[in-house]
Amino acid sequence: MCGIVGIVGVTNTVPRMMEALHRLEYRGYDSAGVATLHDGDLHRCRAVGKIAALDSKLVERPVKGDIGIGHTRWATHGEAVEVNAHPHMTDKLAVVHNGIIENFASLKKELIDKGHQFEGETDTEVVARLITDYLTSGIDAKNAIFKTLKRIEGAFALAILVNDNNNTIYAARRGSPLVIGLGQTENYLGSDAIALASLSNKLIYLEEGDWAQISRDSVSVFDMTGEEVARPITYSQVSNTFADKGNYRHFMQKEIFEQPFILAQTIGKYFDQNACKITLPVEGFDFSEVSKITIIACGTSYYAAQVAKFWLEKMARIPVEVDIASEFRYRDPVYMDGGLAVFISQSGETADTLAALKHAKSAGQTILSILNAEESSMSRESDMVFPIYAGPEIGVASTKAFTCQLVVLAALAIEVAYVRGELDDNGVKTVIDNLEEVPRLISDILNNHKDIEKIAHYIAKARDILFVGRGTHSAIAMEGALKLKEISYIHAEGYAAGELKHGPIALIDENVPVIGLAPNDDLFDKTVSNLQEIMARQGKVIIISDREADAVVGGSEKLLSFKMPKACALVSPILYAVPVQLLAYYAAVEKGTDADQPRNLAKSVTVE
Repeated sequence: MCGIVGIVGVTNTVPRMMEALHRLEYRGYDSAGVATLHDGDLHRCRAVGKIAALDSKLVERPVKGDIGIGHTRWATHGEAVEVNAHPHMTDKLAVVHNGIIENFASLKKELIDKGHQFEGETDTEVVARLITDYLTSGIDAKNAIFKTLKRIEGAFALAILVNDNNNTIYAARRGSPLVIGLGQTENYLGSDAIALASLSNKLIYLEEGDWAQISRDSVSVFDMTGEEVARPITYSQVSNTFADKGNYRHFMQKEIFEQPFILAQTIGKYFDQNACKITLPVEGFDFSEVSKITIIACGTSYYAAQVAKFWLEKMARIPVEVDIASEFRYRDPVYMDGGLAVFISQSGETADTLAALKHAKSAGQTILSILNAEESSMSRESDMVFPIYAGPEIGVASTKAFTCQLVVLAALAIEVAYVRGELDDNGVKTVIDNLEEVPRLISDILNNHKDIEKIAHYIAKARDILFVGRGTHSAIAMEGALKLKEISYIHAEGYAAGELKHGPIALIDENVPVIGLAPNDDLFDKTVSNLQEIMARQGKVIIISDREADAVVGGSEKLLSFKMPKACALVSPILYAVPVQLLAYYAAVEKGTDADQPRNLAKSVTVE
């Protein structure tokens, strides 16, 4: 939703801030604004509506300054009018804010009683006036901000520009992400790497509770106790990849191809290769005491849940139930004492999933949500939140969020298996070593994307297509069919391969391509037998396997194939998700449909 940008520069910051704000339009917003410090004075421009309205205002009334902050706002406290738009400003500072200040009402009353006058209705203005109150009392900017951070409650990201001689932006995060970009003679601040893509690829991600002091030539980061801390520098690979899509034709294509980098980030958050342990973002919860796990999700996230069921039951030997969120509470599910309910959602706002979450919570289940949006309704309702760190996903058909969900679910499965004694230290080390290879293996797959593109040109002519797989790959088959339906409008179905002969094989003829996912695992021979049954009935088989095509079906002329890299059973479904994404994308391109905004679909479904 809301977006933040800041620049401590040596030249006029406004044009570059406006470019960054345009990059943040994907978040959704209803107003935008910028504030700068120039010749010892604060200057501000705000506008309701699209950023184009702010562009027009800046032409009429130019604002300039070598240091500035900008914002796109989605209204929470107070309607979408200019007086509520960010930045909020006093004579001493300007503030922009993502999130919610939960105790703003009591702080506002306190400040009004002290004589402060409020212009608008937002919770953010409380931050501006509380810091101003401390500054007026003679406290320096750094300590005034630290005192304010200790008093405000909620989930927030803040950028604060103080009118003093220090040419400094202060930043703080609690629950809502912020990233600092490092430059040669200037430094930057943004909601995410995309906001800074044209400014810097050398980034410091603030951790929970961190706050920072950013000047032209230095960055100091402090933890919530006020102690200075060192945070690692990472290098972004998403330079100039926002609304212009970079060199990609569609956002979906970009998001498929950035998976190696994105997954490397997610893996780094959940797996400590040096210590050979899982690093879950939760403390004080004993997964060994869980009696049963119920996983609830919609759409693509539901197929991630199905993969997780295989992993959890096989590795951890714990009963797992998977449900479609829209049906879950209506069947009056039976809960077990000590049960863990896991909810998966990209947006954290999916209405069906949120309603199911509240149902499980009211029944006394421990709630764990796996989300791409840490600050969301589901996050606030959950006992535990596992972020997937996929970054903004603009294409309606989920790609990188799906594979990131699988990585996080793998971390959960490994941890549960370990604490239940089903996996020892050596076993954990082995699976972590295998997962560390995922970004490289996906890069190998993407490097051969033209082979998939050729197959997609063939299947784009079909009216009906079947996807088949076994074990975890039956869920990937269903996900592949969903992707194809979503963006190419070709009718497609995914099946467990052994189920074809129980009915769907009646559909097979020379006009129905069948895409078989056949990794060389313990179900390989069974999968091959099912593919042979299809070919015996004139079905055109497209094999995706780490075995040579000839070894699978004897080199038949009915065969098209894509060679996969070899991988262990845990990693395999993550890898096999990528070629089915590519198939759907290239089929849509061949047919001329809109891969990013397919008809009748929305990115976040907020109605039941």
